[in-house]
Amino acid sequence: MEINMLRRLTKQIFLSALLMSVFAVSAQAKEIKETFNGLTINANVVMAEGKTFADEVVLFTHGTLTHNGRETYSAIQELLAENGISSIAPNLSLGINDRHGEYDCNNFQTHKHDDAMLEIDFWVNWLKSQGAQSITLMGHSRGGNQTAWYSVENDSDMIKNVVLIAPQTWSNAAEQKDYQKKYNVPLEPILNSAQKLVKAGKGDTKLENINFIYCKDTSATAEAFVSYYRADERMDTPTLLKKAVKPTLVIIGSADNVVADLTDKMTKVNNDQVSQYIVEDSDHFFLDLFSEELVEAAVEFIRQ
Repeated sequence: MEINMLRRLTKQIFLSALLMSVFAVSAQAKEIKETFNGLTINANVVMAEGKTFADEVVLFTHGTLTHNGRETYSAIQELLAENGISSIAPNLSLGINDRHGEYDCNNFQTHKHDDAMLEIDFWVNWLKSQGAQSITLMGHSRGGNQTAWYSVENDSDMIKNVVLIAPQTWSNAAEQKDYQKKYNVPLEPILNSAQKLVKAGKGDTKLENINFIYCKDTSATAEAFVSYYRADERMDTPTLLKKAVKPTLVIIGSADNVVADLTDKMTKVNNDQVSQYIVEDSDHFFLDLFSEELVEAAVEFIRQ
């Protein structure tokens, strides 16, 4: 117990020192905007002091329907910069022009799970155009799954390694059960109807008054609904990692109840490219001192 208290105190001292240096880091932070598929997309860039994109750089993908300004993500970018590593954290467009902040469930939702991989690829190529030579892909939660998916199916010499923070897990049975529990209606009839529309070439049909991801009583295209709810083992990150081709670190919070089965599923990943690190007592979001331990592990992995 005394050792743990000393460890926490040491981390608190470090955090205080970090906060004193935030202004210096923030002075090098900027938002950039580009055009992709007819939309303005944006990203937060935090450059480490004295570094360029030709040095180590991290491309970070956020979680479901959220944005790059969340506390966890801002802290990770600042801490990486403190450790001499620059980073870029895009806001996934989710079909919205120049999107900022949490996703508004009142929107007609046309975005798909797969869209993220296209945008990750855009930013990889953007970094290449800026002189990047070695990129670490990093993602959290659903963004972790999308990052892993991209890294497995789009191998590139530009990608040095991959860091997945509490990445999404999935099973068809769990998806069905969770939807029923969350919305008190069965998923399968809605999914079957949406799949028939997609198969008939009517994927852009608007489904109204449906429950979709975190949004109750919203609207979405049939194609969007199928993309997020179809039975596809690639939605399960540990299953993807069996085919990982780049050195990959999976960071797990021991108190994470969002992907509570991640630790167990990782035991079934028999791939020398994949390793893991457990942040004791952290939940799914790695706030405050847990962000610092997360970044320590990530930096050590990136530089090994």
